[in-house]
Amino acid sequence: MNILMHACCGPCSLGCIQSARGDGHIPALFFDNPNIHPYTEYEARKASLLEAGARTDTQVILHGGYGLRAFLGAVGVDGDGRCSVCYQIRLDETARYAKAHGFAGFTTTLLISPYQNHECLRRMGEAAALKAEIPFWYKDFRPLFQESRKEARRMGLYMQKYCGCIFSEEERYLTRG
Repeated sequence: MNILMHACCGPCSLGCIQSARGDGHIPALFFDNPNIHPYTEYEARKASLLEAGARTDTQVILHGGYGLRAFLGAVGVDGDGRCSVCYQIRLDETARYAKAHGFAGFTTTLLISPYQNHECLRRMGEAAALKAEIPFWYKDFRPLFQESRKEARRMGLYMQKYCGCIFSEEERYLTRG
């Protein structure tokens, strides 16, 4: 089954690609991340994903663009509840694209991260699937997280230090103590 994988970066995609192929799927990576800030981080993650795609012989679809203003408009300036809104924005767009371009289903590489709200991701994926009328392929990729990061280091891929949004970047620095 051809499956569209929303992808946030190269390192997270590696384990998901391998797992999907092991389950008989043909994955394509979908980069649509209006949440990532600043622009240099957005470009670094995009380049990392393109490199991962090239090294794993996986199609990468670049969709949308740097969308800070639209993202902030959707989540609000205080960022309360931002994660569910952020997941929904990205998964809705992934589902729409998958349906319009003949994919059999969709998923997200965010499901590999132990730092993401896994149950919220699942709910948002299922909601996007209902709206777009295309199956959401749920899989808990978290057991592959460390191996995926190890492989990314071996490949020399850019490794991000925070979720990606301006609020998580702020938290990164505020929690340093």
